[in-house]
Amino acid sequence: MTTPTPRSRRRRQVLSRERIVEAAVELLDTAGAGALTVRALSDRLSTGSGAIYHHVGNMGELLQAATESVVAAALPAFPAPRESATDPGAEDTGRERIRAAALGLYDAVAEHPWLAVQLAVQVTRSPWGTVTPRIFESIGECVRTLGVPRSGWFATTSTLVHYILGATSQNAQPSDTAVLRDGAQRAEFLDSASQAWKSLDADDYPFLHDIADQMRGHDDREQFLTGIDLILAGITAVGRPS
Repeated sequence: MTTPTPRSRRRRQVLSRERIVEAAVELLDTAGAGALTVRALSDRLSTGSGAIYHHVGNMGELLQAATESVVAAALPAFPAPRESATDPGAEDTGRERIRAAALGLYDAVAEHPWLAVQLAVQVTRSPWGTVTPRIFESIGECVRTLGVPRSGWFATTSTLVHYILGATSQNAQPSDTAVLRDGAQRAEFLDSASQAWKSLDADDYPFLHDIADQMRGHDDREQFLTGIDLILAGITAVGRPS
């Protein structure tokens, strides 16, 4: 039997499905979804289109696989242990796991700006695919521990998922405004917005005058977590069976 050479081993690694998905994520990160083509991928992998299609049926399938790969890395391992809501500490554990899952998705979208659109597409158009079940399972297993009656599991989990995806989408894209989240450019942008609110008629916009300074100094990530905590507080307040 012929012993594989180092070159042949490297070639098999390059042409594996995992390597193709990894290269697709790299291409999406650097150039966006519009740049994910067979030609661009072939150039990056130094291979032919036939080798790519051998592992991936089409670009839609590859985009879904890239999305699933990033989401799987972002979410905590699941399924979570199915503690009873009566177990000591179960609710605290559930809340912390929800926060961890939410932050994992938030940070993933911040790192991969193309991901926000793909998550929205997967949840709204392909709830039977691989991405939506993974997200709902990660959040839903924790909702089970919060004392929510079974009849409210879907609505409660959907509320959390839609808030997470909506808030991450707002803060992570489009690419031409993403730079405003960091550094001097962000500070300049928020300062200008704050000054604009303060310049409005105080009689017509008294609330905006009161919060203008808070808006200037806010942190998007902390604000995102505040929203998660508000939803969790609402679940605690109204989600229990009477």
